Amino acid sequence: MKRVVTALALIPIVVYVVLWANFWIFLAVLAGVACLCYREFDGIAAGYGYGAPGPMGYGAGLLLLVVDRDAWILLTAVALVSLALAMRAENLGTSLPGAALRLMGIVYIFGTWKCAIPLRDRNAHWLMFALLVNWAGDIGAYYVGRGLGRHRLAQRISPKKTWEGAAGSVVASALIAGGYLLRFVGGLTVAQVLAVTVAANVAGQVGDLAESAMKRGANVKDSGTLLPGHGGMLDRVDSTLFALPVVYAYLRFVG
Repeated sequence: MKRVVTALALIPIVVYVVLWANFWIFLAVLAGVACLCYREFDGIAAGYGYGAPGPMGYGAGLLLLVVDRDAWILLTAVALVSLALAMRAENLGTSLPGAALRLMGIVYIFGTWKCAIPLRDRNAHWLMFALLVNWAGDIGAYYVGRGLGRHRLAQRISPKKTWEGAAGSVVASALIAGGYLLRFVGGLTVAQVLAVTVAANVAGQVGDLAESAMKRGANVKDSGTLLPGHGGMLDRVDSTLFALPVVYAYLRFVG
């Protein structure tokens, strides 16, 4: 019940921010969500014993969100500074893994959320579609997996997930998110819509498993407790973080 109530409270806010809010409100919300996700990633990363990536990631990540060009220069600078700071570590055996965790967190959280900006600039419905892919997919996976699930998808990482649920996720995304894209974004064939929807859904399912693997490696059940019934913010958007770059790449290189 908590899960449903939380979703019902959040969905109208997300829809408003994506479709109707001005750019600065959108950017502020995006930055806030990204920082919450990074905070939870920071806690998971600390569980590996190499030290938490720390506050530097927030500043570098926010810069990554707003720079328009040559973001690779910023990421290169972050990598070099992280390596330089690693020399101060009391245990030098943790210096390189610690620096790597910081850089990965910035790319994983802020780099993926950055894709939301050009998607919304192109057409707000593209961003709404990218979010809807995983919302619909989660519903399909839950009900199909609960009713028909027999074959485990990744038992070592997430024992409750099944191949049947994964297939239900793809179908639900194709019907709901694909239908949304056909209705609100013009100039696309059914084949194109199916291709980008299925690709984004599969990427999202991989993202869900990737976050589960990270948590298991750190012996953490949930990334946080911010969202009742869902866990942390990162638990709620782990699929979206992988789906956003796929939808952006489709528009950038194909569409």
